[in-house]
Amino acid sequence: MTLPGSAMTSISKPTQAGDHLAIHISAAGGPDVLASRRVPIPQCGPDQVLIAVTAAGVNRHDINQRRRGPDSLHSPIPGLEVSGRIAAIGENVRGLQPGDAVCALVDGGGYAEFALAHHGQVLPAPPAIALQDAAALPEALFTAWHNFFDVARLAPGEQVLIHGGTSGVGTIAIQMLRSMGFTVYATCGNDEKCAIAEGLGARGAFNYRSRPFEQGALEATEGRGVDVILDMAGTQYGHQNVAALARRGRVIHLSPGSGSDLGIPLRELMRKEGVVTGSLLRPLPDRRKAEIAASLKARVWPLLGKEIVPLIAARYGLADAPLAHARLEGGELAGKILLDVGTRCN
Repeated sequence: MTLPGSAMTSISKPTQAGDHLAIHISAAGGPDVLASRRVPIPQCGPDQVLIAVTAAGVNRHDINQRRRGPDSLHSPIPGLEVSGRIAAIGENVRGLQPGDAVCALVDGGGYAEFALAHHGQVLPAPPAIALQDAAALPEALFTAWHNFFDVARLAPGEQVLIHGGTSGVGTIAIQMLRSMGFTVYATCGNDEKCAIAEGLGARGAFNYRSRPFEQGALEATEGRGVDVILDMAGTQYGHQNVAALARRGRVIHLSPGSGSDLGIPLRELMRKEGVVTGSLLRPLPDRRKAEIAASLKARVWPLLGKEIVPLIAARYGLADAPLAHARLEGGELAGKILLDVGTRCN
């Protein structure tokens, strides 16, 4: 599921000067509002590292940010995850050195030749996975871990349904949970994607276009329902999610979709003593993200390249970010889209 080899990055200085290529959101709109610009290379704060980017992941969050347009809270450079080599470190950073191969969760700025990351959200690049493929890991793994274990409090023996089983988050979450002994089901938009999800370890995958997915979930669980549903489809499936839920089950929303109000069958939710909630990863404090990173390093990192391998759907050059967004919005791909950057810092 990965390609051999990795882009090499040479590091010769602890600090950087000059400018670099970055992709900016120039206005609210479609993929064409993503503009290539040369801007100054960012400088490390005391708790940050500067990464010479080998690859950046493309996520739905980036598309949602682009559609909203620039704001005062977030970097106009999209991108929440990168892989590459450390170019410089802040004065408070310990355990990381220039030249280290890493992947990291970043608070924007990933679509660029250089990106800043808080040191607590930087993880060693898994040796069994090519460096350019490691960019597919941080956002999906942080999201899956936080939602299943922090928000949903997933317990041993519980069963899970993941909407969008072949999305970037879905493909990683299926493998992660399966490797930890959980039973996972998924929904997908066609039979081919259902087969991919099952090949990744889902016990069953339901084509929501050919039959109601809640019927499949109830049949697969002998009428019991699933304990946790991870929903990336916004407000679309309120009634169906509750129908598929086991007693005291939890529905976790990752996206507000169009932002419309969520309609759910309240009496049925009450009868099941169910919970419908959601989360946003990006606003979490750096301290909490660092705790998630520590959990991932201890529990998931030993499985990477063995039981968990990123599924790469497509690759584009950094300047082709508009094409990457268009492909992701098209919805036909299975797995993660990456921007290959391959920065060299001399």
